[in-house]
Amino acid sequence: MNSMDYQCLFCHIKSFAKLLEEQPIDEGLKKQLAQDFLQWFTQMDMNDESPEYTRAIHEKIRQVLGTNDPYKQIKKDCNDYMLELYPKFKEMVNNSDDPFNTALKLSIAGNIIDYAASPDFNVEETINFVMESDFTIDHSQKLKQEIQNAKTILYLGDNAGEIVGDRLFLETINHPGVHFAVRGEAIINDATLEDAYYVGLDKVSQVISNGYGAPSTILHKSSPEFQDLFASADLIISKGQGNLEGLLGRRDPSIYYMLMVKCGLIGARLGVDKGNFVVCHNKEI
Repeated sequence: MNSMDYQCLFCHIKSFAKLLEEQPIDEGLKKQLAQDFLQWFTQMDMNDESPEYTRAIHEKIRQVLGTNDPYKQIKKDCNDYMLELYPKFKEMVNNSDDPFNTALKLSIAGNIIDYAASPDFNVEETINFVMESDFTIDHSQKLKQEIQNAKTILYLGDNAGEIVGDRLFLETINHPGVHFAVRGEAIINDATLEDAYYVGLDKVSQVISNGYGAPSTILHKSSPEFQDLFASADLIISKGQGNLEGLLGRRDPSIYYMLMVKCGLIGARLGVDKGNFVVCHNKEI
């Protein structure tokens, strides 16, 4: 992945502003924290890859706010919200003429839950839109065949809340060899081991950590165990824009991307518009 684009700076600032707004501290302290953050922000090296840049920024945010996981309650709320909707989603899949496609769409619709890209989203509105729409890039039937042929599947998880849809998808494909990977430490609202167990992903997969705290899959920074699994898996399902950012440029034919495109830069790279939903084989981009 190339160095971060200047446009990404404004997304980071917007996310920090929203997070700071929600902190239970007085306005004077918020103003001082904002000044401290922006002063530090201007000294960052924009030659870093975007996920690494994001990791450094959120390390600073944790220092500024004095907490190891400023999104902890947000993640729990997202998980609880999606778990409340889970029975409805399960019924939709069970009553569908094409359970695989329905579960796939519901899983990708959950990718809207992303406090890095935007803290303002409507899950149920997005779900309704996705269920009535076609994928802009649709390699789903090829993915379905790859799932049937694979002995080992590595599924790269993305955000809390969203992972409830991933659980439903994994229940639907009912594959015995799935490893579900989450972040090695808390970063934004990305899913960790705690979140994965909380929503029951351990019932449908072997839950693992990638061993690194970036909002992406940065393979050379991940744990040796994760790197070994990545190299040996027959199929890798990369969920969300963050994982795609870390893997773009790799030529592995085993990778499939499933995501909602949340910014014009990624859209341009894939040849689609912002807001589109894609299921894309790595060899095709």
